[in-house]
Amino acid sequence: MTSKFRRLLSVLILFCLTAAIMQYGAASSSYAFRSSSRYKKPLTIDVFDSLANYQGLQSGWFAHIVQDKFNMKLNIIAPNITGGGNTMYQTRAAAGELGDLIVCDANSNLEDLVTAGLIIDMSQYLEGKGIMRYETAIRALNDPVSDTAIYAVPAEISLKNCMEPSENDEPIFGPYMRYDLYTAVGSPKMNTLEDMLPVLKQMQELSPVNNSGKPVYAFSLFADWDGNLMNAAKQPACFYGYEEYGFVLYKVDNSEYQSILDTDSIYQRILKFYFDANQMGLIDPESPNLKYMDVYDKCADGTVLFSPWPWLGKSAYNTVEHTSNGQGFMLVPIDDMQIMLKGCQPMGDAGKVIAIGSGAEDPKRLADFIDWLYSPEGIYANSSQPVTGTAGPEGLTWNMTDEGPVITEYGIHALSNENPAVPEEWGGGTWNAGYSMLNFTTVALTDTAPNGYPYFYTLWDSYKQDAGTPLDIRWQKDMQAETSLDYLFSHGQYIVCPGILYRAPAESSEIATLRSQCRNVIVDYSWKMIFAKDEAAFYSLQKEMQNAALSLGYEHVLSWDMRNVKAQSALREEAVAAITN
Repeated sequence: MTSKFRRLLSVLILFCLTAAIMQYGAASSSYAFRSSSRYKKPLTIDVFDSLANYQGLQSGWFAHIVQDKFNMKLNIIAPNITGGGNTMYQTRAAAGELGDLIVCDANSNLEDLVTAGLIIDMSQYLEGKGIMRYETAIRALNDPVSDTAIYAVPAEISLKNCMEPSENDEPIFGPYMRYDLYTAVGSPKMNTLEDMLPVLKQMQELSPVNNSGKPVYAFSLFADWDGNLMNAAKQPACFYGYEEYGFVLYKVDNSEYQSILDTDSIYQRILKFYFDANQMGLIDPESPNLKYMDVYDKCADGTVLFSPWPWLGKSAYNTVEHTSNGQGFMLVPIDDMQIMLKGCQPMGDAGKVIAIGSGAEDPKRLADFIDWLYSPEGIYANSSQPVTGTAGPEGLTWNMTDEGPVITEYGIHALSNENPAVPEEWGGGTWNAGYSMLNFTTVALTDTAPNGYPYFYTLWDSYKQDAGTPLDIRWQKDMQAETSLDYLFSHGQYIVCPGILYRAPAESSEIATLRSQCRNVIVDYSWKMIFAKDEAAFYSLQKEMQNAALSLGYEHVLSWDMRNVKAQSALREEAVAAITN
């Protein structure tokens, strides 16, 4: 990043922050404490949430806050957990009721949701609310459907520009390893992705079982996030600047577009990478039957050596006890990596939206809840998690002081994943059991709250001063960098994906049907290829996958995806030009 570009970003950021503070100040009266006395009737709502990794009633301290403020319980319906995926969405949509509150992808189906009468116009309930400081983004999402109505609100809205990374001090994606074991085997240099495997094998041989005698593997994979492709095979592509769009993996600098079926594509390369890993005994054999939360628990239990995200490995394993002993997950560089960083999204993310179902009993209360989720108080509570989230509710995990926000003693233990008991006045139970299970980030956490500090607590001055564990100190000395992002910036090993709002045209029923058939084949064969008995079987299955998908109309869907992803890229180029000219 050139000094000229940094100066330009600084000016733009200062402008946005000033505007944000003024807007927040004007809207602050909207966020006075709301007691449950406003809502006399207890209410349990069904939340259809395509992003959630938990199903059932929300519990713990977040449930306590929602109950206290809205006299409401959240019953989360999660396709990821049931295995229904898009089928569950289609089934519930066909029945005429997705849920009372809906969290889903509106990239190409917002018009369908409106036409089918599945969601309501929220505009009468949101008028004058604090959430309307994001009106530009909200209107941009809804304008293609209606000039006046508000049917949905996008996620991750930011007041920063589209080339400003949305991460805190860790990238969203990256090669994270048990750094204590990596250094114990001599910190071997890794030039390419494939060079990780012999290193991980050495680490496994050094620590073949965890403290309770369970076998340790480099990779524990899970299937519940599979969609157009096998999710686990997409993640390492992000280490090289790729993002997915349907059946396309494309470089976010618009330099390359690949069909995932092509034999020389990065998708097929990563399948071979995992196949080789399995041949070496590095993949957990339980993987095909695991869900995300199962893998999280395995990371916490010390039976996993690699994580493609900091918010899995670091969040689960890097407790105070472990990091004080120099143990934990940290970014381990690969020489040829160019990690994709997601740019802030001034217009929000149409792939993640929240809406009110047409059958909701009390739509006004749900609109108030959505408004609260986008308020500072709601952002702190709803987006709390270790490493890559907010600190949680003020007064419990952090306090505002004359020197700025400071993590409380309780917060130190909670955010270090020690899972302490929650005080009864905050709902009781344990801290980890109380996290919001919506998995829906309303506002970019690098944005500045009304108190003048970022929502990300790891960016607070007070946190940085107290964050030097033996693990951090060792990594910082080895890498000559303060944080993972500092390392990537200083080595030029990143590509920013400009954050824009792009809504693809609605798919025809033909495209949707062909896509469903093809992705079932692709995902099924991807898993089979990884666990193939030998290399000959791997390549035989690869050929079968390609032929089967092609016979089902894959090229027709691919052509549709290619047109749309290139249209998206053109908008990104325009957005970048607008900031740099």
